[in-house]
Amino acid sequence: MAERAVPSRVEAAERLAAEAGFAKSCIRAVGRLLATAAASKPGGVVAESGTGAGVGTAWLHSGLGAGARLVTVERDEGLARRAAGVFADDSRVGVLTGDWRLLERHAPFDVFFCDGGGKRDDPERVVDLLTPGGILLLDDFTPSPEWPPRFEGEVDELRLFYLTHPDLDATEVLTTPTSSAVVAARRPSPR
Repeated sequence: MAERAVPSRVEAAERLAAEAGFAKSCIRAVGRLLATAAASKPGGVVAESGTGAGVGTAWLHSGLGAGARLVTVERDEGLARRAAGVFADDSRVGVLTGDWRLLERHAPFDVFFCDGGGKRDDPERVVDLLTPGGILLLDDFTPSPEWPPRFEGEVDELRLFYLTHPDLDATEVLTTPTSSAVVAARRPSPR
């Protein structure tokens, strides 16, 4: 079976990442998950914490509906500037430079790829930024056959937080045999 085509903006962002020596971009399997999530909310607000060189942003963009908008934030000014160039011709995309909390003024989010700030330092706030039904994506986990999930011999408290949060319906999906992502949807508010 032939590999599916990679969106041109993804390829452009991957080239930028290579030129910048940025090695932490999301893998293509996660990228396809991002595109799918963005496509599920065609008029929604899509956010990303941790733009990097814009690879994840480009995957989110590839699923972005005509009525949707995408906002992403990166602490590294040089990377943010490079990533913004990939989307300069699309007014639906905003690339911010600074702390992840800059995203708060654009919340609530229908899709939130939390790949940078917030994921570890304020996970409760990350959940609060989602709309009811909003999708949260977190990658870079190591699969664990045990429950509760473990990493390097210890209970993975961060993963456990998201997988058992009372306001989320969450699951873990393999993205490769050695990596996984948490995918969650915020439950509707009780009536």
